[in-house]
Amino acid sequence: MEDKSRQQRVFDFFEQYQIEYTTYSHPEAPTIEIAKQYWHDDGSKHCKNLFFRNHKGNRHYLVCFDCEQSMAIHDLEQKLRQGKLSFASEQRMERYLGLRPGSVSPFGLINDEENHVHLFLDKNLLNYPSLSFHPNDNTATVVISQQMFARYLEMVGNSYEYIELY
Repeated sequence: MEDKSRQQRVFDFFEQYQIEYTTYSHPEAPTIEIAKQYWHDDGSKHCKNLFFRNHKGNRHYLVCFDCEQSMAIHDLEQKLRQGKLSFASEQRMERYLGLRPGSVSPFGLINDEENHVHLFLDKNLLNYPSLSFHPNDNTATVVISQQMFARYLEMVGNSYEYIELY
């Protein structure tokens, strides 16, 4: 799938479910370090998004947390209590989220029609009025309020939970 159509699917989903957001375009930003130079000072919390699989490869998890924090996989394993974790392959990322590395966000859940992926969010994210994510392509950023993000999570239908990650 072409990046622009990945982005458009997100915006179409938002329109369909009356989810309000703002967005801005920027050069390709596949890492937090690169993205930082393009972020607007809009009061939103920019998030780091990691995609994992369990040891058997039959469960997949998207983990979102404050981009200023770092997490070792071993620490995540302890917090998530899902057994041994490893980063999911590019093929699994495409299969379950319809995404490529460097563009992962909770908005990829719109491509998970079977609601297979479980979303873990750090509960500290609730302390911010709005959150920022790529709209499934790393040439733009979406800013979404907590209220609208909660609506998105309800509409997309995947299981999710806020937990203390650090």
